[in-house]
Amino acid sequence: MTLAWIIAASIAGGVLSVCAAALSLFLRAAWIQSLVSYAIGALLGAAFLEVIPHAFEHGEPHRVALSILGGILAFFVLEKLFLWRHSHDEQEVDHPHGDQGRSGTLIMVADTIHNFLDGILIAAAFLQDIQLGAITALAIVAHEIPQEVGDFVILLNSGYSKARAFSVNVLSSGATVVGGVLGYYALQVLEGWTPILLGIVAASMIYVAVADLIPGLHRRTSLRATLSQTVLIALGIGSIALVRALLGDLH
Repeated sequence: MTLAWIIAASIAGGVLSVCAAALSLFLRAAWIQSLVSYAIGALLGAAFLEVIPHAFEHGEPHRVALSILGGILAFFVLEKLFLWRHSHDEQEVDHPHGDQGRSGTLIMVADTIHNFLDGILIAAAFLQDIQLGAITALAIVAHEIPQEVGDFVILLNSGYSKARAFSVNVLSSGATVVGGVLGYYALQVLEGWTPILLGIVAASMIYVAVADLIPGLHRRTSLRATLSQTVLIALGIGSIALVRALLGDLH
């Protein structure tokens, strides 16, 4: 039953992300910014309202706290390595149009790895508790949608046709299911490590929200934009609290 939940959540996340990528051709830039603000709230809400309390409840607090700090540091280093590699590859290109699609390919390789890790994180949460898994999946999907929209645009700008960009997005999203299934079997052997993994799940949510998404919001400094972003972030947090309450009632 747990494996079915993991597969269903992974597939649902992939389908929604791919659909959002396809719809990006018709979305206005302001709508995408709204999705980003909502995703920030959903990620922070899931991390602080559900994942971290659950990890502290089932694990030794100091070890869990250390896993959160270590996770944030690890994601910082991984992102630095990716940015360094991306910059290095761009410098090696002598003719801007002679290596069309290289940056797009690099983005999709990174996105596939990211989706695979998301699947493992979803599996870790569902193995601990169905409610925790559902909220974790919701938060991951919320931030994946604007990310997939951005990746789709990058692919088009890199010379990919719409059909090819769409098919590559579908294949990349499938990595979430692979990560979820492998995570399900691997994490049962490492059951005692689940609270630590939940700490890493929380670290990934906090890092993506604070380091990757929030800085982009600061480009719009008007009072109207700030109020809109604040309301949407609060809405993201509120939606996690609502889902948590509804699932709690079902339990």
